[in-house]
Amino acid sequence: MNGIKGKIKEVTLTSEALNEEVQILIYEPANFSPLYKYHVLIAQDGQDYLNLGKIARVTDHLLSIKQIDNTIIVAIPYKDVIDRKEKYHPNGQKHQQYIRFLADELTPYIDKEYPTFNMGMGRILLGDSLGGTVSLLAALTYPHTFGKIIMQSPYVNSHVIDKVKDFKLPHQLELYHVIGKQETEVKTTDGQIKDFVYPNRELHDVMKKKAYPIFYDEFDGDHTWTYWQPDLSRALKMMLSM
Repeated sequence: MNGIKGKIKEVTLTSEALNEEVQILIYEPANFSPLYKYHVLIAQDGQDYLNLGKIARVTDHLLSIKQIDNTIIVAIPYKDVIDRKEKYHPNGQKHQQYIRFLADELTPYIDKEYPTFNMGMGRILLGDSLGGTVSLLAALTYPHTFGKIIMQSPYVNSHVIDKVKDFKLPHQLELYHVIGKQETEVKTTDGQIKDFVYPNRELHDVMKKKAYPIFYDEFDGDHTWTYWQPDLSRALKMMLSM
C-alpha cells in the first residue's frame, strides 16, 4: 500500500450535549480539494481504527486505485474504557448525549468545514464491538443524518433488537454487518463473558425479516483486530464504491 498519503489533523470541539471538550482526528485524502464533494466516514474508537485498523493507509490505497469515492474520515477517540462504555453502551450514562453530539454538533461542524454531500447516504458510521452498537443506534435515531453503517462484531442486547424491530424506515439505511464464528466467549469491559454470535445472528434475522438493505457475513475468527483490520478493505469498498 505505497503511494501518496493523506494527512490527519487534530481538532477540539466544545460539546454542549456532552458538556466537555471532544478531540477528533480528521483524515483528509492526498488529493483533497474544495472543488470536490466528499463522503464522511465517522469512526467510533477512532484512535484504534487509525492505529490498529490502519484505516488511513487502507483508504489511501483504495483511493489511489479508484475503488472508493472521495472520502474524509472523522475519527473520534475515547478517553478510557469508562468513557467508552458511558457513551457507547445502550445503558451508558452519556449514551443519548453522545448520539446527539454526533448528529447535532459533529455533523454540522463537518458540513460547514468541508464540501460534503450533506445527506444521509453521504455519511457512514463505523465501529467495532460497542462502537458498532452506538453507530447502529445513532442511525436508527437520526436516519436522515446517517444513512450507512459498518458494524464489526457489535454488542447486541434486547434493547438493540427492539430498536431494530420498531424502526419504521429500514429502506433508508444501508448496513454492513460482520461477526466472528468464534466470538462465543467475549470478555466485556465489565468483566463478564458473553456470547456475541447468537445475538448477532438474531439481529441479522430481524433485519432480514424487516427488509433492511444489509450485507452480512460471519468470518472465521474471534473478537479482535486480527480479523477486523483485514475486513476493513471490503467494508469500505462496499459502502464507498464509486
